[in-house]
Amino acid sequence: MSSSSAQQPRITRQRGLTEPAAEAAIDQACRMLRLPTLRQQFVAIADAAEREQLTYRGFLAELLMAECEDRQRRRAERRIKAAGFPREKWLTDFDFEANPNVEPALIHTLAKCEWIRDGNPLCLIGDSGTGKSHLLIALGAEAAMAGYRVKYVLAASLVNELVEAADDLVLGKTIARYGRYDLLCLDELGYMKLDEHGANLLFQVLTEREERASVAIASNESFAGWTKTFTEPRLCAAIVDRLTFNATIIDTGTHSYRLAQAQTQHTSHG
Repeated sequence: MSSSSAQQPRITRQRGLTEPAAEAAIDQACRMLRLPTLRQQFVAIADAAEREQLTYRGFLAELLMAECEDRQRRRAERRIKAAGFPREKWLTDFDFEANPNVEPALIHTLAKCEWIRDGNPLCLIGDSGTGKSHLLIALGAEAAMAGYRVKYVLAASLVNELVEAADDLVLGKTIARYGRYDLLCLDELGYMKLDEHGANLLFQVLTEREERASVAIASNESFAGWTKTFTEPRLCAAIVDRLTFNATIIDTGTHSYRLAQAQTQHTSHG
């Protein structure tokens, strides 16, 4: 017998416990079974069950559902943290009135994550300040809360990571890792010119995920302008094809509501 198992506390089932003894036994059992939510909420749930005259089965259901809901919440928080979002953005905070180019019904449909289940792409195209990154992060957060594995990365950062992986002879492992996410959120695509080597490496990641796992991108350039980022015409065409086949494409427009808000605040304070 190992020393660790010998040191574990023993619980002997007893009947007719006083209320303090029963609560102490429940606390100890919850520790052993690793049920932190049940341990924290047991007394409150028990008191509520007594007031509402729940059956034993109803009381047990309340306890177990509280534990399950809290575990789901903690798992969602871990997935959101693992995604690497640079800041919190939620759909409830998006100002649809400030940007009429973005249809609320379409965004709320995307929040159901069926496009991720089907492995389809999402393209958010528009000028700076039109809400592309907000929507990208918020939809990524919705996916994480729904149970999908999500990764957010700036396009330039991903290319730099791929170049370093190729130099360190671990490119295959790095591409495979990016292939395992259910949703890859690629932000600021088109903000800088990529050399042919970097563009080819990015293309390998997109090919790894093609028609199998979703990619969501945000870009300040229309597809016609991507030749400034991907200077080799055939490679540019292939990348556009990868990202637009079966894609939802949202044009967030050219009017920066972020700038408009800043100007309004400046005027009101002036």
